[in-house]
Amino acid sequence: MKKSIVCLLLALSLCLGLAACGQKQSQEQDQTPQLSGKVTVYMPSPAGLADKLAEAFTAKTGVEVEQFQGTTGEILARLEAEQANPVADVVILASWSDGLSMKADGKLESYTPAGSDKVNKGWIDSDNTLFGSSASAVGVIYNTTVVPELNADWSDLADARYKDMIAIPDPEKSGACKDFLAGLVTGTADGESIMQSWADNGLTVPGANKAALEAVTTGEKGILIAGVDYNAYSSMAKGEPLNIYYPASGTVVNPRPAMILKTAPDMDNAKAFVDFLFSDEAQQLVADAYLLPGRSDVQCENRTNLSDIPQIPTDWAKMMDVASDTAAKLNSLCK
Repeated sequence: MKKSIVCLLLALSLCLGLAACGQKQSQEQDQTPQLSGKVTVYMPSPAGLADKLAEAFTAKTGVEVEQFQGTTGEILARLEAEQANPVADVVILASWSDGLSMKADGKLESYTPAGSDKVNKGWIDSDNTLFGSSASAVGVIYNTTVVPELNADWSDLADARYKDMIAIPDPEKSGACKDFLAGLVTGTADGESIMQSWADNGLTVPGANKAALEAVTTGEKGILIAGVDYNAYSSMAKGEPLNIYYPASGTVVNPRPAMILKTAPDMDNAKAFVDFLFSDEAQQLVADAYLLPGRSDVQCENRTNLSDIPQIPTDWAKMMDVASDTAAKLNSLCK
């Protein structure tokens, strides 16, 4: 009889424990945000990547993605125009320094995205407001029908043999080029004089990244200084007569910050979108688009990987302070 009572009590205790566990799990599930509606994301090029990310996120969560695609300058201008009536939830820029400027203005929400432990060192800021889910680097892109081989360092491009052959993207329109110039003048001893020597050698500014690359693809110019690498790899894959290298003295690898705005109308969806950017699926889409993945465990098979790119020492705080003035100076030198 005693054994029967003990067994009954144990069984009752087990049932109560399982019920409590189930109730706790149910409560935890109830506390998990049920995603619905939409998320508004402002994204830079490449357009194909932005569209694929949006489609994949919607397929995974059911949340519709409303997009605005443009250059970093166009995105920042739109945000400025919408200040009184915020629309965007998540903003991705092609310039880490511009992201830092938004942080300094108190515009960003702090968050720890899923998988943050796998992100490349330094690609999430100390306050968890900038999330480098992808990156680009700038290099020297050249037309192989005009210049069959090239490995000149940045300063060597002022040589007379390259007179009137060199171009550069407009750094006031290209965030990647702007950050490179800021890194050149803060991270090297002779950055200012190198810029001047390019101007003296006939450097031209055909436009933003797309227009600048087009000038070299057509052979109008032979060499593009500080060309965005993913554009070059994409064009090369299409059979264009181009090649790219990273000068031995180093370049700037520019994490592209994804940021959640404090004014996000759909905050839960915004956080879920940032989580998604570091998922296996999204990181593979990034790699397929010739960008550097934000996660250290994801490697590219179609381009140079992060570990093989020589880098200029970067102090982003110093770079942020001089980036806009340096970009304006370069344009002034080339007029």
